[in-house]
Amino acid sequence: MGGLERRRRWSQDDKARIVEETLAPGAKVTEVARRNGVAASLVFTWRRQARTSEQVAPSFTPVQIAAVAASAEETPKLLPTVDGRVRSAAAARTGLIEIDLGNRRCIRVDAHVDPEALARVLDVLGRR
Repeated sequence: MGGLERRRRWSQDDKARIVEETLAPGAKVTEVARRNGVAASLVFTWRRQARTSEQVAPSFTPVQIAAVAASAEETPKLLPTVDGRVRSAAAARTGLIEIDLGNRRCIRVDAHVDPEALARVLDVLGRR
């Protein structure tokens, strides 16, 4: 009765099982903790650790670009932009690059932009 109580070491499998029990619909962390002989605060800590360890590092996703055949009779469709202005869908298909500078400022260039000229413009805007 008056002996020393030692800390219990929980395996990763046990922690995962207990955390998974708390994620079941209608489960209460305090009840799951009591049933498994662990403090509820520790279960909350394990849940928080599980959430942060589940965050996946960014990775590349393969992309395939397909050519779009446009007929000459097709009426250009208008697409809204972030600032409320519209642009044609044809412009979107021709390699339009949109650079959002913030503060409602945006630069749009197409695939035929002169890279040196664009670099000079961005350099000047970057100093402001």
